[in-house]
Amino acid sequence: MGASLSNLTEGSNGSATGRPGLGDIPESCVACVFLYLTPPEICNLARLNRAFRGAASSDAVWETKLPPNYHDLLDLMPPERYQNLSKKDIFALLSRPVPFDDGNREVWLDRITGRVCMSISAKAMAITGIEDRRYWNWVPTEESRFHVVAYLQQIWWFEVDGVVKFPFPSDIYTVSFRIHLGRFSKRLGRRVCNFEHTHGWDIKPVRFGLSTSDGQQASSDCCLDETEQDDANGNHKRGCWIEYKVGEFIVKETDPVTELRFSMKQIDCTHSKGGLCVDSVSIIPNDLKQRRR
Repeated sequence: MGASLSNLTEGSNGSATGRPGLGDIPESCVACVFLYLTPPEICNLARLNRAFRGAASSDAVWETKLPPNYHDLLDLMPPERYQNLSKKDIFALLSRPVPFDDGNREVWLDRITGRVCMSISAKAMAITGIEDRRYWNWVPTEESRFHVVAYLQQIWWFEVDGVVKFPFPSDIYTVSFRIHLGRFSKRLGRRVCNFEHTHGWDIKPVRFGLSTSDGQQASSDCCLDETEQDDANGNHKRGCWIEYKVGEFIVKETDPVTELRFSMKQIDCTHSKGGLCVDSVSIIPNDLKQRRR
């Protein structure tokens, strides 16, 4: 049995040994198998021989890996970037972030499943008091995919709202805010965090919410700071990026276009709060989010 398998995989053509090899499999049959494999698996198998390379370049294979509305993603780019590209090259192009809305939003395809993901910068959101530097500042950083985050020093009315209209393919999506307690910087090549302004997030929870144009709604409450600290480990929510789940929404049909509204609020004016970085909101298919965790 082992010898037979060894002979089958030897070389690109089995005619030299008189036994069948991978090179004897018709390209059309290989393409049929590739329909059930993931893009990384297809690319790995393409290195075996000519038939596998040919099947791995087939438009018929890669058409099934692209979402049904991939043309909407291409429309976000200049036509010269994707004209005359094969479906394989289009998949490779869309699996890298495609910026739009002046670079404040990005959309891309998951490299394994080909499903649509999106990230929205704080720059694309409505933030109460953002124009007043006594409350908020924009902080440049390499820790954000958008290279800038909104840092709150202190405020009484905290409210961040966003909206997006996009032809999301049919799927179940999870919406999350990416938040950081404390202001971070680099000193002598090391990352350091300053919690001088961090306060008020352990008194009452923040309310996260979302709603869609077809009537779906979701909300959740969460305290961003720990009221009790571990003497050994300190406050585990401080000094690191945490993704807070807002909720989920379902898209059944790409048409009509889904309009999604999301928010993050703590509008109890009995106490001030500050020392918080708001980076972005992610919209990712639900099981992909679970896989990343």
